[in-house]
Amino acid sequence: MAKKKATKTYVAPEEVAPIVDQPITETVEKNYMPYVMSVIISRAIPEIDGFKPAHRKVLYTMYKQGLLTGPRTKSANVVGQTMKIHPHGDASIYDTLVRLTKGHEALLHPFVDSKGSFGKHYSSEMAYAAPRYTEVKLDPFCAEIFKGIDKTAVEMVPNYDNTMVEPVLLPTTFPNILVSANMGIAVGMASRICSFNLAEVCDGAIQVLRNPNTDADQMLDIIKAPDFQGGAYIIYDRKQLSDIYSTGRGSFTMRAKYVYDKSSNCIDIVEIPYSTSLEAIMKRLTELVKNGGLKEVSDFRDEIDLKGFKLTLDLKRGVDPDKLMNKLYRLTPLEDDFSCNFNVLIDSVPKQLGVVEILKEWIRFRMTCVRRELGFDLGKKQDRLHLLEGLREILLDIDKAIKIIRETKNDKDVVPNLMQGFRIDEVQAEFIAEIKLRHLNREYIITRLDEIKKLTEEIAELKDIIGSDAKLKNYIAKQLKEIKAKYGKERRTDLIYAEDIINEPEEIVVDTTPVHLVLSKEGYFKKISMQSLRGNDEQSFKDGDSLSVEEDATNSDDIIFFTDKAQCYKTNASAFDYTKASALGDFAAAKLGMDKDEKVVYMKAISGNDYSKGNFMFFFENGKGVKIPVLAYETKTNRKKLVGAFSDVSPIVSVIYESAPTEILMISNAKRGIVISSNLVPVKASRTSQGVTLFTLKGGQKLTSVMTDFADKFKSAKSLKKIKIPAIGIAIDEYDAEKQQIQLI
Repeated sequence: MAKKKATKTYVAPEEVAPIVDQPITETVEKNYMPYVMSVIISRAIPEIDGFKPAHRKVLYTMYKQGLLTGPRTKSANVVGQTMKIHPHGDASIYDTLVRLTKGHEALLHPFVDSKGSFGKHYSSEMAYAAPRYTEVKLDPFCAEIFKGIDKTAVEMVPNYDNTMVEPVLLPTTFPNILVSANMGIAVGMASRICSFNLAEVCDGAIQVLRNPNTDADQMLDIIKAPDFQGGAYIIYDRKQLSDIYSTGRGSFTMRAKYVYDKSSNCIDIVEIPYSTSLEAIMKRLTELVKNGGLKEVSDFRDEIDLKGFKLTLDLKRGVDPDKLMNKLYRLTPLEDDFSCNFNVLIDSVPKQLGVVEILKEWIRFRMTCVRRELGFDLGKKQDRLHLLEGLREILLDIDKAIKIIRETKNDKDVVPNLMQGFRIDEVQAEFIAEIKLRHLNREYIITRLDEIKKLTEEIAELKDIIGSDAKLKNYIAKQLKEIKAKYGKERRTDLIYAEDIINEPEEIVVDTTPVHLVLSKEGYFKKISMQSLRGNDEQSFKDGDSLSVEEDATNSDDIIFFTDKAQCYKTNASAFDYTKASALGDFAAAKLGMDKDEKVVYMKAISGNDYSKGNFMFFFENGKGVKIPVLAYETKTNRKKLVGAFSDVSPIVSVIYESAPTEILMISNAKRGIVISSNLVPVKASRTSQGVTLFTLKGGQKLTSVMTDFADKFKSAKSLKKIKIPAIGIAIDEYDAEKQQIQLI
């Protein structure tokens, strides 16, 4: 049978759906906002139980695996099982698990009992072992976050493929949202919640249960300050903390703890702020040693071992350890700020709440959990009572029951006959029919009657608690007291008061080491020590690049870089590393974070950071020039970038620093030039001033070159001299022009 030849359908251009313009607001609403809400709700922001979805899924998986009471299992097993409810890669799940472990030391009350290497919270480079090597189980403390979960305390929802269910939240019996430190970055918002002491949080929750009108200042007397697993100190500022407690936003200062070992003349730093890391501290110490700002220390090293954190600094003879530490607190992350941003999801809506508001929301959530849990118990007890009440009817006339059963011909009729004979329902009759004959003794009858009485009392009590907010709050308060007694610990982070800190006057260490600075025309910068320069003063550049500016300075001098975008960048010579003359150096644009396609045109070191001397002269393509005092570029703050450094009306040709009057040669693209004294260039106070016309240019001409070092390059330079401005250019000899071209290459 012959095959049919495939044919293509031609679609006329007019039949193609036209492109319809869509407003940007509609695009954002339909395409971007769903993603934003997904990140906020399903990933980055913790809910009132104190967990993000990833944390909750890992812990619930371990709970279902029986790891609350069973032995440890390989972490890889937990990661694999978690994928059933968390559709992400194994690496991200294991990262989440690591942070919850005791070995990682990130939480005051870890949820996972671990065995193996899990890295450390205080180190960004201390890697954890692969999941096939480590073992985990739930810490007994987790009994408090799962209590009531099997009694419908929280809502259960299907997982992503509808094969099992998982909890929306965990029914934590304490305000875990304040006990476990948490940080998340969403889209357009972030959350950073510090940890607080469990015992203090329990007391604070009890206080709010008893008095919902408790304010932030009163709460500060109960929950004294944040508390971290890493210890260290908090510099106590009651106003700062009160603002955080009331608004959920603010910061407080932490500083490291240290011990001085007199026998070995060294300082052992044993606890560091929660917000920093070992690597950040050591990097800063290295920088200080390199630039001569830490001459009191002969060596420092990481001495972390099984006993815990230790960073050791060997001191030189005669160094006061307390004075040195005060200096290091100023100059390194050994003193660091912790910024708080208490963003929490409440009923899937992100809210920024203070400590008291968080406790109120947790109490509302917890009351719902307890009502559901007690309602479950109530239902079970009512079902049991219902069965026993039917049994009681039988026990009043056991002989009648036996007679009914004996006289019933068919097994299927036993239950209906019992229902008819004693006026009980099917459930009760089924229960009675299953009772063994041996149980129909006096002891069994008395026990069941007592159980009926006890169940009646318990049901009445449960109904009383469920129906009364006051009794429900007392019930929660009782649980909090039990948790505090069982799991409460002493504070790890101590408080010190600002007035008790002795601030030594800051010693200003000025590194005045002589250096040689070099800038190429392509924008490569070198800082060369004089010792290195003596060995080789021949500068190397990229192919096609050459020297633009070079000068001697000191390592403490400020450097100003002017660019072709009418901007200048300020930095200190010490910000650059030393290099050799044979190296290419740092690309200044990248080092200073310049704008795209921005190029350096001039560099000047301010000797001794004294801005009161000299002027900058700016020359533009339109023949104009202006003189701006160096003082105009002094700033009171450490501003790195100054926009509007000079006029941008015409492209910049040259920038020259003037410390004393000098002669200037200006050359146009028409090979004409003039020589004028710098005294003729007017001084203007405003950085963006265009100045005045110095060189009169005809149509299509423009200024191309300005220089001060020209005496041995142009034979006709004397004939170009002008004493008034603006001045018309004089033709330059061909011989001189050729030399000029050679000089520009």
